[in-house]
Amino acid sequence: MPSLPVIEKDQVRHAGTAPDGGAFDAPTIDEHDAALADYACRLGDDALILGQRLSEWCGHAPALEVDLSLANIGLDLIGQATHFLSLAGDVDELAFHRDVLDYKNCWLVEQPNGDFARTMARQFLYSTWQHMLLTRLTGSSQPGIAGIAAKAVKEVAYHRELAADWVIRLGDGTEESARRMAEGLDWCWRFVPELFEVDEKLEELITRGVAVDPRSFEEEYRAEVVRVLSEAKLDPPPDQRPILGGRRGHHSEHLGHLLAVMQFLPRTYPDSTW
Repeated sequence: MPSLPVIEKDQVRHAGTAPDGGAFDAPTIDEHDAALADYACRLGDDALILGQRLSEWCGHAPALEVDLSLANIGLDLIGQATHFLSLAGDVDELAFHRDVLDYKNCWLVEQPNGDFARTMARQFLYSTWQHMLLTRLTGSSQPGIAGIAAKAVKEVAYHRELAADWVIRLGDGTEESARRMAEGLDWCWRFVPELFEVDEKLEELITRGVAVDPRSFEEEYRAEVVRVLSEAKLDPPPDQRPILGGRRGHHSEHLGHLLAVMQFLPRTYPDSTW
């Protein structure tokens, strides 16, 4: 299982590479703005953890083209994580030297890949939400957040389209592929409500115009999910007891195992450069 490369913090602290490969200068934030730093970590941790999850498919995807697609999506997400975490502080420290309880990612992205159908179900549910979020974050009052969102939303549009296409192909494919996709969606469904949860920290940033209220596009999101599932000839899974708490550092055991792999080299050789 390949681990993520160590992000060189000096490459992203000032002018660096944007998620789409172009030059980008991400303004830093006020070090005393704890709410904003927390939000940047949430956005960055989502992308970092899902990028790591997708890296686990390298060399194991059903076809070469799919292998390359998943690797590219993973790299896109790692690029986004680099920029969002650079707003919150030291990228290297935040990505590779925090303990599991300090991560702010949602539960959905840390879930095991399962089979290919479950991976694409997870990607579809997350990328559809992320695309809607980033589209709105381009209007954030915080220049760094807005700038990163404007760059990242272009690539996330591809992530969303690819994942939706696979949901349709598998759902409207064979009896076996439809069963697997239905099971993948059912596994991930309980984690969707957390994407629209608003706590006091997020409420403050919404009021300041920095963050987006996810509840404002929840109806649009669910309508899009139903539309794609209808085309895939699948029914939405029944509502389940929601799993919450990732934004507050409450995670499943799966995240600890993921971090043990991802953080091994930086923690074992803390003074090395890569």
